Amino acid sequence: MATATARATHAGPSFEGELFDFDAFAAAPLQRDPFDYLIVPRFIRPAALAALNDDFPAIEGPGNFSPERLSYGPSFAALLDALGSPELAARFGAKFGVDLGGCRPMIAIRRYSEATDGNIHTDHKTKVITVLFYFNQRWPHEGGRLRLLRSATDMEDYVAESVPEGGAMLAFRRTDHSYHGHKPFVGERRILQLSYTRGGDAARLVSSLTKPIRRLLGKS
Repeated sequence: MATATARATHAGPSFEGELFDFDAFAAAPLQRDPFDYLIVPRFIRPAALAALNDDFPAIEGPGNFSPERLSYGPSFAALLDALGSPELAARFGAKFGVDLGGCRPMIAIRRYSEATDGNIHTDHKTKVITVLFYFNQRWPHEGGRLRLLRSATDMEDYVAESVPEGGAMLAFRRTDHSYHGHKPFVGERRILQLSYTRGGDAARLVSSLTKPIRRLLGKS
């Protein structure tokens, strides 16, 4: 993963209000069962979503990629700028009642899902809040819908399901029981993960060293 402050060589508009529907964000209730989470179906505004899909990185296979490894257009560069802003961190911190001031925003971008993706997990312990953004315009598939679960063993015992389409945003607070996963899907599933992390360089080094193993297990 890479820091959310990574820049492309492109220039573009950077007004968060043009990208995100903060009224919908404010109106969406924070759910607390079985852990804190928030779902905003069309958080990315429709006009912005169309531009972001035009400028989405040209990734040719599965895997998570940091922005530094990718090429993308100006609207996507503006999105990365917005995601790295202290103002956005303050909004998520206030919504979840968490001080994110000492956290580091990290970004991973994925375009294609493979059969091993989606196994039930809780996310790495360095993550405080995980935020997922979905870019597919429509999602008619049963697989690939992220479920927030009550246990580490039952994909059908879920409290909410996020459809990865239309600029939806899902955010949750990482805990030892923040189980989530999805049924298998193979194909194009455009997603960006923003993680507010805490734990220092040593913890991030451990995370980077274990990432290949976690990827084999279908974990983020």
